[in-house]
Amino acid sequence: MDFSNRKIRFTRLHEFQFMKTKYFLPGLFLFSLASCDHCNKANDNHIIEPAKQIVVNAPAFNSDSAYDYTKAQLDFGTREMNSKGHEACAKYLIAEIKKFTDTVYIQKFDAKGFDGVTLKCTNIIGAINPKATHRILLSSHWDSRPWADQDTKDRDKPILSACDGASGVGTLLEIARAIQSSPLKNIGVDIFFNDAEDRGYSSSLDGIIKPGNYDSEDSWCLGSQYWSAHPHVAGYKADFGILLDMAAAQGAVFMREGNSSFNAGWVQDKVWANARTLGYSNYFSNQTFGAITDDHVYINQIAKIPTVDIIHIDPSSNSGTFGNYWHTHDDNMSIIDKNTLDAVGKTLLYTIYQYEAEKAPL
Repeated sequence: MDFSNRKIRFTRLHEFQFMKTKYFLPGLFLFSLASCDHCNKANDNHIIEPAKQIVVNAPAFNSDSAYDYTKAQLDFGTREMNSKGHEACAKYLIAEIKKFTDTVYIQKFDAKGFDGVTLKCTNIIGAINPKATHRILLSSHWDSRPWADQDTKDRDKPILSACDGASGVGTLLEIARAIQSSPLKNIGVDIFFNDAEDRGYSSSLDGIIKPGNYDSEDSWCLGSQYWSAHPHVAGYKADFGILLDMAAAQGAVFMREGNSSFNAGWVQDKVWANARTLGYSNYFSNQTFGAITDDHVYINQIAKIPTVDIIHIDPSSNSGTFGNYWHTHDDNMSIIDKNTLDAVGKTLLYTIYQYEAEKAPL
């Protein structure tokens, strides 16, 4: 099977990042020494303020709740573009996110699929503490794959997409509920359910759809492409973003993905360090992997918000990239693991409330 035109582009970006760091640090170290020496000579009575102590008081994450939110989406059936399940699930998600956020923005727009089909799209954005200037963007796609193109049977039929879509949305709904129980004062959070992520072209569709000369790369992630160029608030900015994609399967491992490292390495360091602090190093691996084309690519490139992708990567799988359930009928509730939901949800909440503490007034 050819996976070169779906989500993955192997690069050596992580090595480039390492080289930049290796050659940059010595200069920074010398500058620091010179600056401190100058300060000491200029003012022997200079008082050095003690470092600010950060206390992180994150609310509890309920993996049972995240699991239930995931299942509730699957109860509408498959949620591929232009389907009844898609329309019904949109209404459900809008109603749920309104319970936990201050303002909800709905983006209705048409997008052209790679095969010329007009797709009726809905981006959903819930804003928490919308007046805060320091913001975190949390995102996951909510549509499901119209074809089981990586399966061996019923390849032309849509899949439930429990992990690849619904689980990320379920996790973010639970995070929104948790934040409501412990309101933020110093920062804001925007929860973005992006649409039309999973209707892109891959050569694995050959024999399922009509032959044609299809563009592959930008046929994915249509909702995040639209939002990045047309944000829900004019001039919208966030300090950083975190994308969830396939972040709920049993035994999932989240490697350091290349586009995340290159565009938002400091965010990746923060999140992975927090996971280690919480005891989740078995999920958040420091092993690097090639750059993957996902929603975060467009948020980084177009919206200019440094964003990382927490995505299950399994080089030992059939695809050599993602879990064996990926784009098959096996992507159902049987693979959703509450321990994985717990690891991801608690890491995100810790990161949010760590940033809340960092931005507290002195």
